[in-house]
Amino acid sequence: MDIGGRLKAARESRGMSQRELAARAGMTNGAVSMIEQNKTSPSVSSLKSLLDAVQTPLSAFFSEVEDAGTPKYFYTADEFIELSPQDMGLGKDASRVSLRQLGNASSHSLQVLHETYPPGADTGEQMLSHQAEEAGVVIAGIIEITVGDQVRVLNRGDGYLFDSRLPHKFRNIGDQDCVIISACTPPTF
Repeated sequence: MDIGGRLKAARESRGMSQRELAARAGMTNGAVSMIEQNKTSPSVSSLKSLLDAVQTPLSAFFSEVEDAGTPKYFYTADEFIELSPQDMGLGKDASRVSLRQLGNASSHSLQVLHETYPPGADTGEQMLSHQAEEAGVVIAGIIEITVGDQVRVLNRGDGYLFDSRLPHKFRNIGDQDCVIISACTPPTF
């Protein structure tokens, strides 16, 4: 997937320079340039900051338009939309986080994700924040979640529910993949 090209198109459609985008996202102009040229991959939190600056949710950035003719109610596993492509390095050890979205969230008021965090993987150094509420249940593994000034370790069967405007971060502190099924409303991630 051409993340850099899509980001550049989103920036240019808003009439922004790279320098202006960098300032709004709290990044350097050089970092934005490298991302737009696909010479480096942003963390989920960095990409979210860039997309917030161009007023585009992650779900819309990666969505494919659903067929307007016939409503689609059922999806096979290979029809989920990957919001964090596997070539996007995340966290200190460049592990890969997979955020697979069910359907086109930009066409609905609810976003459902199948999340996988390999051992040591996280959502990036920057805390995430967006206009929504989110909830999830850990299906396998262990995850450390930070919400505001609270940090909690959740195991299989545990869940979370919080206002997504609060700064938050996810990190797999275990030695096996952590799998989470989550929901966000409205779909602003």
